[in-house]
This record gives sequence, structure tokens and C-alpha cells, in this order.
Amino acid sequence: MGFSQQRFTVQDRVNRSAWRTRSALRWYDKLSDWTDPGEAAAIAYVRAEVRDQPLLDVGVGGGRTVPLLSRVSPDYTGVDYTPELVAICQRNYPSVQVRVMDARNLAEFEDNSFALVMFSFNGIDSIDSEGRRKVLSEFARVLKPGGLALFSTHNLAGPGYRETFAQASHVSQAENVVEFGINCARALYNLPMAAFNYLRYSPLNREYDGYALRVCAAHRFGILILYTDIQTQRQQCAEAGLLTEAVFGSNSGAQVSELADVSGENWLHFVARKV
Repeated sequence: MGFSQQRFTVQDRVNRSAWRTRSALRWYDKLSDWTDPGEAAAIAYVRAEVRDQPLLDVGVGGGRTVPLLSRVSPDYTGVDYTPELVAICQRNYPSVQVRVMDARNLAEFEDNSFALVMFSFNGIDSIDSEGRRKVLSEFARVLKPGGLALFSTHNLAGPGYRETFAQASHVSQAENVVEFGINCARALYNLPMAAFNYLRYSPLNREYDGYALRVCAAHRFGILILYTDIQTQRQQCAEAGLLTEAVFGSNSGAQVSELADVSGENWLHFVARKV
């Protein structure tokens, strides 16, 4: 099934609508650098092994990760399923190869093509559980034997899970009166849409064994994402033929074990090897 024939779920339709708003496109256009210490640590973990080898950057958005990964290898390809974001990325980085493509179907790439496949910024969480398994299977297919998959996912045990409207709508801290005023104005501007989204999407929240679907505060409560735990994610990777080799906490940047206390980590960065 090609990109144009992809059957989108309710979760897809909600999230794709959020990615295409003017505010989201402007935000992704300006993003730069690492999302968090854990992402930097995960890239440092794989850098030497994949240096100068073919890399696939999934969910490239406006191109935040292009300079980060291009420094690892010039053999770089980026994909994203939102055409507007691909256009922004191509404008920002005209010399790199970027395509419109869904992570669940990477059929344009041959088997055993890449040394590293990266799906950053919890992009895999915007897809339902069945689609998530397809993504991991596609990663395993296009990776070379022994190749590495690197992706991040929201932590079911983390502080962001079950975030309420009241918690997410607070005014951000400010260093001075002017900044405080700007933060107040921004919060008031976002409040009506955030409240509307929270009320219409919260009924879609679901809890399962080892993972949950929940409306997320990001994009004014405009997206539905999956939260999961280390054990469940390791199992899903194994089923796809990917052996989890390391997990890094987003906030601490530290490598964590399956039994570690990760209640302070908003999300987790997984490094898994094709077996």
C-alpha cells in the first residue's frame, strides 16, 4: 500500500490536522538542536558505529535533525508524512534528499539499505499500536544486518502522563515583568482552543496492558499519542527483530535499565539492533 493509499485512523486524522496548522508549521520551521539530553546521549551512543554510512531520518519535520545527523554522515535521507513539513525542510536544506513517506510503509527503500534509522521527537507515538508494529517491522527490513534503530517514546510512568488541562494551562515562569506579560497573553490566546480540544479528544483516551492512548497537552491538546513502558517497548522491538541495546532518559540523559525508576523522565530514547 503506497502513501496515497494509506488508510488513516482517527488518531492519524487528529494528529495530521495538528501538524498542518500555521502555528505548528511555524514552530517546526524554527526548531533546532537536540530535544533533550537523552536524545544527545543516544546519538553519541551510535555515532561512531554509523559514521559515514547511510542514514534514514523518519519524521524529519521542518529539518531540526538534518544538521545533527548530517554531521554524522553525509549519506542522509529524510522522510515525513506531512507534505507541508517536507516542503519546509526542503526549503531550509535544499541540498539534502527529503521525501513524503509514511513510516508504516517504506517500500521505496530496499531491504538492508541503512546503518541507522532514526524516528525522533516521539513521532512513533502519533501512530496507533498496530501501526507502531508496522513501523518497527519496516525499520528492521530496511536496516542492514546489525544496523541500529533509534527512536523516542512517551513514558507511561513519566510526569507527562495523565497531564490535566489545569496543569498544562498554567502560565510559564518568567525572568521579568515583560516576559511574564507575554506568557500570560500567550496562555490566554491558546486557552479557548486548548479547552475545546481537551473536551473533544479526552473521550478517546484508552488504557491497555503496558501502554495507553491519551490526548497530549502539546499543540493545545491537539494530538493523540501513545505512552508506553520499557518492558512493553522492548517486547515490541523483539517481535520485529530488533534487540533493545540501550535506553536513555530524556530529562537525565542517563542510560536506564528495565527496572530503573524512570518516573522523572518525560520520554525514553531506545536504541535497538537488527538481529
